[in-house]
Order: sequence, then C-alpha cells, then structure tokens
Amino acid sequence: MPNYARIKSAEAIDPFESGLPDGGFRAPSSAEVAAASADPAASIVDGIDVVVTPLDMEPKTVAAMEATLSAAERQNACCFHLESGRRRYIVARARLRQLLAARLGTHPKLVQLEYGYHGKLVLAQRCTSMDLRFSESRSENLAVYAFANGREIGIDVEAIRWVRDAEQIAAHCFSRRENLAYLALDPRDRLLGFLNCWTRKEAFAKALGESRYCALEDFDVSLAPDEPAKILRVENTPGEYCRWALHSFTPISGFVAALVAESRHGAAKPTLRIHR
Repeated sequence: MPNYARIKSAEAIDPFESGLPDGGFRAPSSAEVAAASADPAASIVDGIDVVVTPLDMEPKTVAAMEATLSAAERQNACCFHLESGRRRYIVARARLRQLLAARLGTHPKLVQLEYGYHGKLVLAQRCTSMDLRFSESRSENLAVYAFANGREIGIDVEAIRWVRDAEQIAAHCFSRRENLAYLALDPRDRLLGFLNCWTRKEAFAKALGESRYCALEDFDVSLAPDEPAKILRVENTPGEYCRWALHSFTPISGFVAALVAESRHGAAKPTLRIHR
C-alpha cells in the first residue's frame, strides 16, 4: 500500500487558532480539570483503557515529573519556544511513563521507550514481555492516552476551536467522500464535522502504525455530528469488514477525541473504558 501522508507531522503545522470570540478555545474549569486526573484500572482484559489527564501543573509538580524523564526527553523539552509548551510536554511524557509503569510494575524512570521504524513511540522490546500497546495525543492543556493488550490502537484529541482554511485543509487531507460530506453540512455543523473527521483519520493513522500504511484517499470515516462514528471503507473493503473499530468521545467539555482499535477476529467491538 502507498505510504500514508500524515495529517499532522510533529509540531510542523497547526491550523487551529484559539482565543477567538466565535468557536474559540475555552479552557476547562478547575472542576473539569480535577475530574480528569483519576488513576486507571491496573489491568486490561479485552477492552481499551483511555486515560484523560490535565497538563497544566504547579511548577513544583512539573519539576518532580521532569526528573522521571530520560536525558533525550529533557533535551526535547528545551526545544519548545514557549514555556507553557515545555511544561505541557514534560507533564504529558511523565504521565505516560507513570501510566506505563503502573501496568508494567516498575518505576516511571525505568520505562524504556523507543521510536519504531515509522516514528511511532513504542515500548522497547527488552523492557517487557507483555504485548502492551499504547497511543497518546495532546491538545492545549489536555492529554489522552489509550492502552490495550495485543491489539493496535490509535488515539487523537483536539480542542474545539476555529480552524484556519478549513475547506482547503479538508480538500487536501480528507478523502473525496469525506470532503463531499463535509461540504454538505450546515455551516453551523462544519467546525465539529471537520474536527470529527480530523481526529478519526489521525487516530486511524496512529493505529495503522507499524503494521500498515494507507493513503488519505484509501479510507473513509463518518463525520456528521448527528451520525454514529464509523469507518466506512478501507480501500475496497466496507467498513464493517475492515478489522478496525472506531470510537468517538468527549474527554471533557470543549474537546473532541477519537480512538481506533484493531478488532480481533470473531470478537465484538472492544469495550472502551474512560478514566477521567
């Protein structure tokens, strides 16, 4: 299959703008942020664990979390131009280490991470014999993580905020079917429709990861706000037979997220457990 041109590449592009009066990003309240800090269940059987966590922490907390990072991760943190970006990167990566360590029975600093051939962050094989898969995403002051045993997963989250040049981005990043569906939406529904499509395609790209790559035109997802989240097609295969399950959810108010998980043969759609 042709190489998949990622919708996003690291911090390279950001079509989103915040702080606008109409559709601008609204920071979660203190109560919403506090509700997003619960610890996850210790084990995963046949479901997917999703953990939602805030990224804005007190300086002392950030410093303590930074101590659990590797030397390379601390160096990466220094590359952010804004201090807020540096702090959020530190908290996001340290929280990932905490969540993995809880599942591996080790200390966060001892978790060994590496980048796979296509740049996907994975557990080092020498780190554990567990077939633990994970995916992460962050937007503004929120991060989401997904964990599963023995199945590929991908997760993506975006703050609900105005999008620069949405129609041009949709024409370039969405499939023909998705773009037509997007343009057919009532103008009032287009922002959410755009974010639905964006997060769902990005989550699918992350789930494909090491195993397969797909061109943007090679798969379709639903995007209308009043329709169920579905993978409609993968190449010539109808979505219901494609081995992938799509979930769309609201991690907290003001954000939209999507998760794609590999479906085991003959098994029901995997259960999604969200820990806020």
